[in-house]
Amino acid sequence: MADHSEHEEFTELPDLSEFLREDPYLVPYQEDLCRRYQLFTERLSKLEEAEGSFDNFTRSYMFYGVQRQANNSLMFREWAPGAQALFLTGDFNDWNRTSHPYTKKEYGKWELCLPPKSNKSPAIEHETKLKLVVLTSEGEELFRISPWAKYCHKHVDSNTYDWIHWDPVRPCLHQHTRPKRPRSLRIYEAHVGIASPAEEIATYTNFTLNVLPKIKDLGYNCVQLMAIMEHAYYGSFGYQVTNFFAASSRFGTPEDLKRLVDTAHSLGITVLLDVVHSHASSNTADGLNKFDGTESCFFHSGARGQHPQWGSRLFNYQSWEVLRFLLSNLRWWMEEYRFDGFRFDGVSSMLYHHHGIAMSFSGGYSEYFGMQVDEDSIIHLMLSNHILHALYPDCITIAEDVSGMPGLCKSVKNGGLGFDYRLNMAVPDKWIQILKELKDEEWDMGNIVYTLTNRRKGEACICYAESHDQALVGDKSLAFWLMDKEMYTNMSSLIAMTPVIDRGIQLHKMIRLLTHALGGEGYLNFMGNEFGHPEWLDFPRKGNGESYKYARRQYNLLDPDNNLRYTQLYAFDRDMNLTEDKYGWLASQKVLMTTADEKDKVIVFERANVMFVFNFHPSNSYSDYRIAAGPSGKYRIKLDSDAEQYGGHGRLDTDTEFFTEQEPFKGVNDQWQPHSLKVYIPCRTALVLANEELDYCY
Repeated sequence: MADHSEHEEFTELPDLSEFLREDPYLVPYQEDLCRRYQLFTERLSKLEEAEGSFDNFTRSYMFYGVQRQANNSLMFREWAPGAQALFLTGDFNDWNRTSHPYTKKEYGKWELCLPPKSNKSPAIEHETKLKLVVLTSEGEELFRISPWAKYCHKHVDSNTYDWIHWDPVRPCLHQHTRPKRPRSLRIYEAHVGIASPAEEIATYTNFTLNVLPKIKDLGYNCVQLMAIMEHAYYGSFGYQVTNFFAASSRFGTPEDLKRLVDTAHSLGITVLLDVVHSHASSNTADGLNKFDGTESCFFHSGARGQHPQWGSRLFNYQSWEVLRFLLSNLRWWMEEYRFDGFRFDGVSSMLYHHHGIAMSFSGGYSEYFGMQVDEDSIIHLMLSNHILHALYPDCITIAEDVSGMPGLCKSVKNGGLGFDYRLNMAVPDKWIQILKELKDEEWDMGNIVYTLTNRRKGEACICYAESHDQALVGDKSLAFWLMDKEMYTNMSSLIAMTPVIDRGIQLHKMIRLLTHALGGEGYLNFMGNEFGHPEWLDFPRKGNGESYKYARRQYNLLDPDNNLRYTQLYAFDRDMNLTEDKYGWLASQKVLMTTADEKDKVIVFERANVMFVFNFHPSNSYSDYRIAAGPSGKYRIKLDSDAEQYGGHGRLDTDTEFFTEQEPFKGVNDQWQPHSLKVYIPCRTALVLANEELDYCY
């Protein structure tokens, strides 16, 4: 439920004391941080003064578009400041282009009221096809879709989408409350359309019935749904949005999506939407582009309104009505569909006028301040986060930013932009680089640890070994980098592992566990990668003969009757998540690194009073290997990547007890630990050890 106690007092200046203490390099940029904050408070004050409250302002989806009144009359409202006239047409009036004109109001707004029929039913029935007719200043008639359309659909023989009036007699009602916000966020990144082994577009219903139970079984407590906002081009992966308030009709109806979210909530799974407010499709007939016949309705005009790489349109975040549209869009997905938060796509593109193009982002602080920074976008993101967290205290917001902008995940009051998490995008790049360029014996333990732990203090990260980016055609997943073509012939569990398969399976588990345990405060996995999904991801297009062969996830590989080793990787991923669920290392801020041995290829650290031991050496196993211990007492193995059920060699007895000794251990950075213990670590093995004498409730 939304918490509508929205009013929050803001001081004249932000409290930067903690921010500057954690990062003294920001001291020269205090004025920049204060200016951003003041621009935010000014914008928020003006909004509340003009609109009454941001609660009302962000519910504008209840005013614009089509609204059925209590007497079943239909009220249509649009904002089209560049139009000379506006008309409604469709099946209801035999597509007469001018019989139903809108009335022009102030500030570029238009209004039309249709009284009910003689039988008191609405003048336009559910699932009626509609269009707007926009008369431009040049006298041209343009067919358009309402920006507030709740459902759009493309007929099989059509090139563009149609606006479908969606007003079911019995709408789906949510039965289950939102789950409590997880302390440890374990995200399953998913695309509904590819969530089936079949060479076709899968549905919301398929996802509800067949994928959500897998997500629950795997121990993920959050699903992040991609490509939900309607997009005309399937191959855009949902990142070229045409209709911002419409759930993609490729996968089913709005009611089907509501049932999906409600079912996820019944399983205790939080649901995030991959929201795209960084740009919009350049489509005109079924998108926002040139909605009123001008370039500058929702977007900047000229070069500033065009993304030079993506070929898409860029929003004018300073526009009052654009602000209304985008903030209301966030509320719509939270209220109508009951999403629990958002992963904001393309944040790096929003933050800078150069959109991150040809930028390496060396970490120099001058990169984050100055004329290259788009302060309109920054203020918009601050408003988005403030409003979401004020109305929905448990709402989760994640920023996709490659630049490392300081304060991205600091609260607005403390000088930040207000996100809860940022994606740690350097980690998957590091793993791919290692697999492409280095032999196993050349792996640099210190560099791996540095990459996994190099994040801004006090700003939470979502870490991942691979996401959808690595699965796309032109790249390879970790499993494919490790095992390549042998995945087609040698994954049977009925035959001995070849050296390639053996190496691939062991390293696949170790890489994912190390990333999970050390890389951030949340963890993300792209669907199918948990079991080493073979091949790449490629949507239907002319270049592949419009084929769906690679636009699917082959969950059928997990069928026990197939006797394939994918089930072993699946089992490890499940038990890795369940082990985290018990001990809660993602929620623990403190990590004590004690070993990063280049010669032995061993990494050891403690987090949440749990010991993590990794031996990456391709051939050397170590008996009685001394490692630093946390609290004194008896330790036992809680997760062993070498266990046979995970495709390992079963070289360890999980019932073995390890007792700490009063022998100090000199760890990383010459830090002495008072206790240590000896363990046997087989080559290419990862262990999780827990103290049997501690209470791990977190």
